[in-house]
Amino acid sequence: MTENRDRAILTIALFAAFADEEKHEAEREEIRRIAEGLGDQAPDLRSLYQDVLLKRATLDGAVAALADAGERHLAYEMAVGVCDADGRMSDREREFLDHLKGLLGMAASESRDIEETAEQMVELNETAAPAMAAAATSQAVRQAEPSNVDEAELDRRILNYSILNGALEMLPQSWASMAIIPLQIKMVYGIGKDYGVELDRGHIKEFLATLGVGMTSQYIEQFGRKLIGGLFRAAAGRGMGRIGRSATGMAFSFATTYALGQVARRYYAGGRVMSTELLRRSFEETLGSAKQMQTEYLPQIEQKAQSVNMNEVMSMVRR
Repeated sequence: MTENRDRAILTIALFAAFADEEKHEAEREEIRRIAEGLGDQAPDLRSLYQDVLLKRATLDGAVAALADAGERHLAYEMAVGVCDADGRMSDREREFLDHLKGLLGMAASESRDIEETAEQMVELNETAAPAMAAAATSQAVRQAEPSNVDEAELDRRILNYSILNGALEMLPQSWASMAIIPLQIKMVYGIGKDYGVELDRGHIKEFLATLGVGMTSQYIEQFGRKLIGGLFRAAAGRGMGRIGRSATGMAFSFATTYALGQVARRYYAGGRVMSTELLRRSFEETLGSAKQMQTEYLPQIEQKAQSVNMNEVMSMVRR
């Protein structure tokens, strides 16, 4: 893919992110930050966010830049993933995708396969944090009697989630990136439960957003790194079961997951009294340390990427 084609696919991903006009301003701001961050690697992307938001870029123009069928397939995969990243899509998002696949000239069978894979990931999102009992549905969290937390085992669990998510980011398949957020939700749910707090999915989404880890923006960031790093180039997002040479050293979801787990641990162990400012500062500090850990654990992440499969990931979330 040329830089222009990379830009076109990212443009389509951002149009997908803004298809739901109810997207919160905080999420828009996070997407803007991501677009600027990706721009450090591809200078033309610095203005991409504003071009889409101010309608200087058009969906038709972005689609026209994708002549190859594999690139168009990838663009639709990414758009579906963005629309599904924060839960089941809205009517506006469905309308957007219907319009997009018409512009892309997608065959019904091809688009259906993509949508069914994304639907499986939405189900993972919804089962990652089980619904609370009917008597507690009006509350975001329910305090229970805390169990005797094995701190060493919790450390191992957070590390294992981090290694797996780092491995998923190394895979070119679109489902791999879609699975990272459900696994993070599952991890946070388990940490809360360890400390006697029963969480629902809405609370976990708010917790992630408070830390600056928005679901839609995180997915765009994962996708942007893969695209600009060249991971999608050989297979247009499909057909590769092993990591590509271009993926070496790229496991940033390891750091995000590790920092998220450690901050969640402090928050729920301490009785959920940390302020928003303190939570964000703690996350940024821990994220910095976790990025340094990536080098240490890169061999384990790469080894995991060689063997991980979709059934294993789905089974892990549903346990």
